[in-house]
Amino acid sequence: MRVLSHTWRFAATVLAAGLLILPAGTAAVAASATSTPASAPTVLSAANDGEGPQFYSDLAVDVTGEVDGDVYATGQSVTVSGNVTGDVIAAAQTITITGTIDGNVRLAGQSVTISGDVVRSGTIFAATVDLTDTGSIGNDLVSAGGDVAIAGEVGRDLQASTQQLSIDGTVGGNVTYDSTSPANIAAGAVSGTIERIARPEPTTVEVSPWAVFVGWLLGLLYALVALSIVTIAAVLLIPRVLLRVTDQLVPFPWKALLVGFVASIAVPIALLALLVSVIGAPLGLAGLLVWIVLTLATFVYGAFYIGRLLFRGNQHPVVKVLVGGLILIVALQIPWLNVLVWVVMVLFGLGAQLLALQSQRPWRTQAEADATPPTAASPESGETPPTSYLL
Repeated sequence: MRVLSHTWRFAATVLAAGLLILPAGTAAVAASATSTPASAPTVLSAANDGEGPQFYSDLAVDVTGEVDGDVYATGQSVTVSGNVTGDVIAAAQTITITGTIDGNVRLAGQSVTISGDVVRSGTIFAATVDLTDTGSIGNDLVSAGGDVAIAGEVGRDLQASTQQLSIDGTVGGNVTYDSTSPANIAAGAVSGTIERIARPEPTTVEVSPWAVFVGWLLGLLYALVALSIVTIAAVLLIPRVLLRVTDQLVPFPWKALLVGFVASIAVPIALLALLVSVIGAPLGLAGLLVWIVLTLATFVYGAFYIGRLLFRGNQHPVVKVLVGGLILIVALQIPWLNVLVWVVMVLFGLGAQLLALQSQRPWRTQAEADATPPTAASPESGETPPTSYLL
């Protein structure tokens, strides 16, 4: 009961730390959000009968009146309802041309609608291009979009790259389009020729089952070699750390599972709150790096713990970690089972590491020291590892 109460107290401490740090990050986000007032949508109307190039940029732009020159416009919504003697170059989410354009139009947006007159040519890139029955383009139209609908008049040639092309109006020249499906063209709508450039079908490469097996086998061998080197290096360099951490799993594994589960929820929330705050961002970044290292280290501790469960005698620690690592690697290669194995390995490993850190704090009481699990070298654990690996 004493050990269980310590477990709940430690888990509650981790959770409370995350909940206490969270308001600092949310307060910083709220402060930054209130520091920049949102601007109300405005409509910019250009009815000044300007001469020369005219530049307009706002949330909503409406170019009216007479413009003797070119028009350059950007915004969320651009409407040209006046008469422009030059070209119109515009980029917006929604573009509408209802006036008369004596020059060319070059438009890019999500939806483009032309119900006015364009005396010369048009180049349009948009998801939806609609030339209504009241709209016209005097010369050529080059368009690329998901849906191109021509209900008005195109004086000369039409070139389009689209998913679906429909022509109910008239095209005075040739129609050349690139599409995955045939166009819907009314009879007599095109004066010239109609040419469809069919997109090539994507080639499917059949992979041989033997190639899949060889690739899987090579990946397994690489994992065996690489992770075995890591685990052997850990046994030779930090044997005491491995024993101290896995000691938390030998007598009470569910205790480590509980701490790891609570920490996996509370710690990411606390780190996120620190990262979004201004003052705690460096601490949050350092904590994130430490948390990543602790998570990656769970494989080494899991391999050593499995080896300790299988070999309870005086077997060499390298043998224990190699056998445990082999079992973990094979389990992580099995579909669906690998997800469960990974979650269990991470939760147990994180909990054991946190409990080991908690047991090593210098200010713990004597009662807590008496309640700690026996070490791996004690008779209660059933193991007597070589002394040379504990130095």
